[in-house]
Amino acid sequence: MAALTPGAVAAVFTGRWGNAAPATWNTRRSAVRAFVSWCETRWPLGADPLAGVGPRHQPSDTTRAIPYGDLDELLRRRSVPLREKTLWRMLYETAARASEVLALGVEDLDRPQRRARVVSKGGNTDMIYWAAATARLLGRYLAGRSSGPLFLTTARSRQPTPRRDLHGPTGQARLSYRTAAALFGRHSEGWTLHQLRHSSLTHLAEGGASAVMLQAKSRHRDLRTLGVYTRPGPEAVAHLTDNQFDRR
Repeated sequence: MAALTPGAVAAVFTGRWGNAAPATWNTRRSAVRAFVSWCETRWPLGADPLAGVGPRHQPSDTTRAIPYGDLDELLRRRSVPLREKTLWRMLYETAARASEVLALGVEDLDRPQRRARVVSKGGNTDMIYWAAATARLLGRYLAGRSSGPLFLTTARSRQPTPRRDLHGPTGQARLSYRTAAALFGRHSEGWTLHQLRHSSLTHLAEGGASAVMLQAKSRHRDLRTLGVYTRPGPEAVAHLTDNQFDRR
């Protein structure tokens, strides 16, 4: 651990990802930050090892919705752990915010009806809904578990943890947003958890869902805020072009 100095870490980042895209740089930085946070609970590190590795600006991207084919490939990938696959599929099918889903307990789920109550922005209680793929994954992931946080850490928690964030029988804690975001970025090479919500709404809009239904699904209070989500992606525009001009 003594070798984990700001200079050494900065040298590794510059050597390996100095010419990488900002999203790749920031994803790697988030992964190391999660590791450093874990280390700090066990050993005094002194100076912040990431003091010389700042985040890079990511320019805004009007194609933030993930192409459906790319997303489907990721969600079917055998190398993705069951917990992550369940979380990502649930975020996509519900179009919910990651913080809302990560705050769920097993008791909050109405699995026969494929729905759950979440506390959304502003403290409102809303309902989210998922489809058959999430339902199947939930059955495998929970494996009969009926209480505790829905998504758990892989190891027993070694820190004092509120009871609501702990699964008593195993000692596992609630999965944090930081860890979930870092894992998604690592497996997807730079995508963010918010892009799952964005992609869900964009794909629904491309499939013909009305603005009113999209508002109900997303739980936006103002229709005007849906504009950024309902912009068709490149694949949809290409498909429209092929259909309209190739058949003339």
